[in-house]
Amino acid sequence: MKKKKFPKFKIQKAEPHQLTERLLLINLYFTQGLTLIVGIVWILLQKRDLFEVLALPDHLQFLWWGLGLAAIMLVMDLVLSYVIPQESMDDGGINELLFRGRPIWHIVCIAALVAVCEELLFRGAIQHAIGPYWTSILFAVIHIRYLRHWIPTGWVFVSSYGLGYIYLQSGTLWAPILCHFIIDLVSGLAIRFRRGS
Repeated sequence: MKKKKFPKFKIQKAEPHQLTERLLLINLYFTQGLTLIVGIVWILLQKRDLFEVLALPDHLQFLWWGLGLAAIMLVMDLVLSYVIPQESMDDGGINELLFRGRPIWHIVCIAALVAVCEELLFRGAIQHAIGPYWTSILFAVIHIRYLRHWIPTGWVFVSSYGLGYIYLQSGTLWAPILCHFIIDLVSGLAIRFRRGS
């Protein structure tokens, strides 16, 4: 009987300059899929109803929480981009590579996917277990591309804590999802059109 040869897969660290758009998209969709699965499993292990966690609220107050925090964070991000040297906010070119040539509909899809998957895991599951402070530390560590510089790492922590705060105040996961979506969408579109002009 013949032995079948299976291809060998080797996982290795890739530097930002080695990434292609295709490889970056595969990585994005893989990690977000994994994030979604871990979030769902964690919520179910907490013996909570997933449909209740994701239930749409019967009031529109969550819109004010989500849109309000998004506006504050975008203004702060704009101020930081003028005050802080560009190299201190560098993410290794990942966001540039991800959004610069992307069609608008794809930027919308990416922003929505990331917002739902990350908020389900971090606010919906992890924050329920360990609270907003430790969740925000974990959220900052997960965004590893910023860890080389303390300013963006601190900004990710503060942003995460804000998302956790509006989740508690609004009582619905849709407030941080909306906020996260708006921030990623505006940032992605800014990169897309800044580089396209």
